[in-house]
Amino acid sequence: MKEKKRFLSISVFYAIAILFRYLAVKTNLFHFTDNQLIQILLRGIGPALGAFASAMLFNIPLKLSLKGNYQNILLPLLIFWIFPIVLIGTVTYIQEAEFPFLLLFTVLVYGLLEEIGWRGFLQEQLKDLPKLQSITIIAVLWFIWHLNFEFTGSNMIFLGVLFLGTWGIGKVYSSTYSLLAVAGFHSLNNFFRNGLHEKELILIAILLAIWIGFMIWYKRNYKAAV
Repeated sequence: MKEKKRFLSISVFYAIAILFRYLAVKTNLFHFTDNQLIQILLRGIGPALGAFASAMLFNIPLKLSLKGNYQNILLPLLIFWIFPIVLIGTVTYIQEAEFPFLLLFTVLVYGLLEEIGWRGFLQEQLKDLPKLQSITIIAVLWFIWHLNFEFTGSNMIFLGVLFLGTWGIGKVYSSTYSLLAVAGFHSLNNFFRNGLHEKELILIAILLAIWIGFMIWYKRNYKAAV
């Protein structure tokens, strides 16, 4: 009975996630606004809606938390959201004379919407499975959700990135249970939508070093709040 409930709950979650992704990227239904930031969010809202709907239908408690194990919300907000906005925004301002605050914030919110589904719901539903099996299921479903089925080298690389991301972001989630933290890690690639060049790779390396260093430091020096 437990396995049947889990299968049905994941099926409902994924059907809703896929449906809204399809409507957002394959139809004009959501083109009721010319605001690109809103359109970005609509492309990523499906996993969150699917998680909430499935949780309500099957009476599944969602243990969603912005701060997670941190003692207050300010720490993950500062490290995983404000810091990348300031760092990437400042570099962009120096190079392009503009500070894209709204775009950077939108990308983080987009990551948050996805992570409510992939980590907050799906990873929790699969946590009893062997680790490799859980990672494979999440990565494959995540890849299919993007609705890009062209058999190209870049797509195969993307699938590999999703496997790595499922493992890495999954570890961040199981260590912190903070949606702010996993949204930050999730957004690393989305920040640099125009490609990864030397500048972008340096910024990613800086963010990863500071984020991972902060997580290790915090774990060593503070007891988990929950």
